[in-house]
Amino acid sequence: MKIVKVNSENYIELVEKMLNRGEDSFDKIDEIVEGIISDIRKRGDSALIEYTEKFDKVKLESLRVTEEEVKEAVKEVGEDFIRILEKAKANIVSYHEKQVEKSWMTNEGNGSILGQVVTPIERVGIYVPGGKAAYPSTVLMDAVPALVAGVKSIAMVTPPLADGKVNPYILASAYVCGIDEIYKIGGAQAVAALAYGTETIKPTYKIVGPGNIFVARAKRMVFGKVGIDMIAGPSEICIIAEDGDEKLIAADLLSQAEHDEMAASVLVTTSSDLAERVSKEVDVQLKSLPKCEMAQSAIDNQSAIFLVETLEEAFEVVNQVAPEHLEVMVDNPFEYLPKIRNAGAIFLGKYSPEPLGDYFAGPNHTLPTSGTARFSSPLGVQDYVKKSSLIYYSKDDLAGVKDDIITFAENEGLTAHANSIRVRF
Repeated sequence: MKIVKVNSENYIELVEKMLNRGEDSFDKIDEIVEGIISDIRKRGDSALIEYTEKFDKVKLESLRVTEEEVKEAVKEVGEDFIRILEKAKANIVSYHEKQVEKSWMTNEGNGSILGQVVTPIERVGIYVPGGKAAYPSTVLMDAVPALVAGVKSIAMVTPPLADGKVNPYILASAYVCGIDEIYKIGGAQAVAALAYGTETIKPTYKIVGPGNIFVARAKRMVFGKVGIDMIAGPSEICIIAEDGDEKLIAADLLSQAEHDEMAASVLVTTSSDLAERVSKEVDVQLKSLPKCEMAQSAIDNQSAIFLVETLEEAFEVVNQVAPEHLEVMVDNPFEYLPKIRNAGAIFLGKYSPEPLGDYFAGPNHTLPTSGTARFSSPLGVQDYVKKSSLIYYSKDDLAGVKDDIITFAENEGLTAHANSIRVRF
């Protein structure tokens, strides 16, 4: 794992190079995705079936997962895994219940009332990736906040396996969440179906969940027709450490490198000795990973150890990276919390590794990537509600401000606006 000395002159360039990984031209991909979306809008189910056969090598007889398939999956994964899912769900519910916002109203006097009405989105689509791995945890993380928010209708899509079935662990997770509307489709075609609907699939109002580049570009294209959570990029982890156990740090760096070749794992440290030890340990642990080739590519091409002079510099580098996952493995980590401005999820101390957040602790693991933690947040209850402002004025209250409003409107050249006020008096 390469070690790079970072200073005030080069760190922004180094960070931006890392964040822009994979940001090549999307022209060819966008052309394909646009064609798929257009085709789904025109031909609906038949196009979905054709694209599934083309991309997933599966000829579907039915798009929707049956109740029998769900029962079979629950039996296959076993009671122990169901118990783990239920424990994880309980933690996720408990965390997200604290995010719930309530409607409110305030009496401004003289009969006027202002407020905000919080309403859950009626119908949401959840995309669960397949392909290189199965993600039952994504089902929990995307569905639970929707349930807590009060969403009544949830449609889930996920690519089928080679035998035409859905991964049993994904179905088991959906079962634990009470989701029974599940479709065996993936890719840009699934996003298009959720956005525009087909003969079988009723359109949704918002689409959430990560996916490959085709899914990400499709979500970008349908945004406006429907809402989306975020455009998820490759996974990343950043660790700050002055000293420590190289085995722990290397293991945590590799926990993200095994996701895919574009994943980025970064250690920021003040210790050249630690940097050397971690670099060697990463090479040792890589050899034992089943996905060693994928992780090796991520380590070689997207990852680095940044060597800095002080912890102050370390936190400045991290704030520029705005990582999806940030582990702070220093003494008294809570003391440094005010220094963190940009991060998707923050893990404090050596016993709070990133997988704890991925699966079990409760906070959401659908997080901003590629520096977008500078302006966006983890998926949460707030993503499944919408807010309406509320205004009530009595005649006396309106009379007290009518001349100001009329003047305002006329200065904008909107005489009909002004007349809407004037005719009431």
